[in-house]
Amino acid sequence: MLIYLRILTIAVFSKFTNGNLNPQCTKQEDNCGEPLHNVYVQLSDNDIDTKTSEILVFTVASEPTDGFKRYLASARHNHIAPTVLGFGQEWKGGADIKNLPGGGWKINLLKEALQPHKNDKDKIILFTDGYDVIFDGDLDAIAKKFKETGAKVLFGAESACWPDSELAQKYPEVVEGKRFLNSGLYAGYAPELWELLQYDTVQDNDDDQLFFTKAYLDQALREKLGFKLDHKSDVFQNLNGAVNEVEVVEVKPKEGAETYAVKNVMYHTRPLILHGNGPSKISLNYIGNYVPNAWNSVEGCVHCKEDHFDLANKDRSQIPAVVLAVFIELNTPFLEEQLQKIHAQDYPKERIDLFIHTAVKYHSSHVKEFVEKHGSEYRSVKEIKPEDGTTEWAARDLSLDHCLSKECDVYFSVDSVAHLDNPHTLRLLIEQNRTVVAPILARPGKAWSNFWGALTKDGFYARSNDYMDIVHNDKRGLWNVPFVANCYAINATLLRRYDRSKLGFAKDNLDADMAFCANLRDLDVFMYASNRLDFGHLVNPETFDVTRAEPEMYQIFDNEQDWEDRFIHEDYPENFNPEKKNAQPCPDVYWFPIVSKRFCQSLINMMENFGKWSDGTNQDTRLEGGYEAVPTRDIHMNQVGWERHWLEFLRKYVRPLQEHVFIGYFHDPPRSLMNFVVRYKPGEQPSLRPHHDSSTYTINIALNQRGVDYEGGGCRFIRYNCSVVDTKPGWLLMHPGRLTHYHEGLLVTKGIRYIMISFVDP
Repeated sequence: MLIYLRILTIAVFSKFTNGNLNPQCTKQEDNCGEPLHNVYVQLSDNDIDTKTSEILVFTVASEPTDGFKRYLASARHNHIAPTVLGFGQEWKGGADIKNLPGGGWKINLLKEALQPHKNDKDKIILFTDGYDVIFDGDLDAIAKKFKETGAKVLFGAESACWPDSELAQKYPEVVEGKRFLNSGLYAGYAPELWELLQYDTVQDNDDDQLFFTKAYLDQALREKLGFKLDHKSDVFQNLNGAVNEVEVVEVKPKEGAETYAVKNVMYHTRPLILHGNGPSKISLNYIGNYVPNAWNSVEGCVHCKEDHFDLANKDRSQIPAVVLAVFIELNTPFLEEQLQKIHAQDYPKERIDLFIHTAVKYHSSHVKEFVEKHGSEYRSVKEIKPEDGTTEWAARDLSLDHCLSKECDVYFSVDSVAHLDNPHTLRLLIEQNRTVVAPILARPGKAWSNFWGALTKDGFYARSNDYMDIVHNDKRGLWNVPFVANCYAINATLLRRYDRSKLGFAKDNLDADMAFCANLRDLDVFMYASNRLDFGHLVNPETFDVTRAEPEMYQIFDNEQDWEDRFIHEDYPENFNPEKKNAQPCPDVYWFPIVSKRFCQSLINMMENFGKWSDGTNQDTRLEGGYEAVPTRDIHMNQVGWERHWLEFLRKYVRPLQEHVFIGYFHDPPRSLMNFVVRYKPGEQPSLRPHHDSSTYTINIALNQRGVDYEGGGCRFIRYNCSVVDTKPGWLLMHPGRLTHYHEGLLVTKGIRYIMISFVDP
């Protein structure tokens, strides 16, 4: 009975699934639940492809990386049970497991494993690398294609000759296909492969690629052993130098869901074993999002379910301890709401240590207010303030070390631009059980998100073929990507394995996020981005100008969703409820809730901060012609740089109300030349004489509260002898302007009354 290695410990959250919450779990031999040396399990007879027991599959892996875990999952899907050599041992190849230049150890391990089979003429031996390989076919298909090649020994081929390029001229010419050998994938009948392995003595730190290259270039040996290369990728696909030749294509079976497979479009072949050799690992990761049956048209994300666990029934003391690190590195709109959404995360606060780095002084008051209000709910709070002068790179590194000092299980990083609208985000990410996992967040209606689907050769953004489908949620799943930012969860066992020289936020003068992800890629740690559910969104800080009074008021274009959440009245949608009759305090005078009290106060603050109120006389240089027939003490929107924003407000929020009640009149966008805030104040201008407005219709928004902020006031429609005096902050009066609705502003006897006026379609 063959065995395969089931790895669930190092790079995932599995220590939470078996109830062991030992925060000192740092390496394979630590007591992190089930010891790694005892995690070998047998596949059942139903799992093994017994028809192809003629094939024995071997690989070498010393530790359970994310790539190796994926390798095993692809093997399991195809009913393949590889024998894993060297597991739990220190890598003896002479270099780290990522680059593997010294693969002599692999040869020596395989020699030892093949001893019992060296004379079995019918036995096929298949060897694959273990960290960057995916099976995309079962052993029946692999055996069939291998035999069709006529080879006794078959190696994968690639376009580059290495490690000694001078040997290229000694290779046989090929009519079509890749010319050079790659040692990451090969198969052969046991006697011939055994003889090949005896070609020369090899030390553990020798280069397996060079060993097999020299053997292949020995013409006599090549002909004796039937030693061939898979030039056109019939069986083996090495991706380095061939990424553009490979496509992930839909496979439409007669029954069931559409799945995906890999096709070599240059040679029209269907390779069955895929190798992300050299710099092609990111391309292999992309392919691994779809094959083998990782995502299909019916179930969506199939592999999302692997290793998932549920925190619902855990005792609160067993819930993973989290360091939640908040980074406010730049002036950011709507930070107050962002912090409240962090606080609203449905996760025990006593299991969270809060770490906050504030790099900009503008937000110091917001953070102070948040900490004073909620800090005591958390297990601890550590703040790094602007006056400390700590750089972003240093602060982020400090947060990782802070996580370790707090013996955390999970590190959760949230930037100020990341709004976690889903209060279950933290719990869902932990339950997803991945080494690094980010919720996909995007700017609403835009393609800008917190992940990249691909990279350029120099490590910058490139768009993957599926990026738009993912960012717009046409495809939902859990995606292995080369870059995440702004919000992500990390299993703290990863932090314990590497110090900041290998896993930190500094690298080659890159910005912090790019440096951190580059370090993760160098360590072959997978970064997953999830859009299985809606988690939240990103705000756009690019135009946020804190030199303005009430800068969020100017964000109606760049952060429309957040602007609406803060500034539009919560009952605004009810204005269109067909079962609700709109208020009409006077004939053809309609009354609607439209903006929040926060909007009202912000608009007042904008005007008072500007402070240049008109003098209330007929002479007004702000107007074309310089004359105002019915003057008020006011400030125009264009004086505070808010004319364009106000016209957008009219178009999006006021126009639908007008069309709703004044049926048959359409004008999109509405036009308005007179948009201003009026201040009524005893001793200044307490009232306004009767007049018609130069508009098709007028809107009048009350900005403060009668009986609280002022006494008296209101609007009287003289033709109807009808007055509206009990105005409500944030409510809009809408009435015809010319001809019918002759009106006056009633006397304010005490305090200050503010109203927003717009003459629409003059």
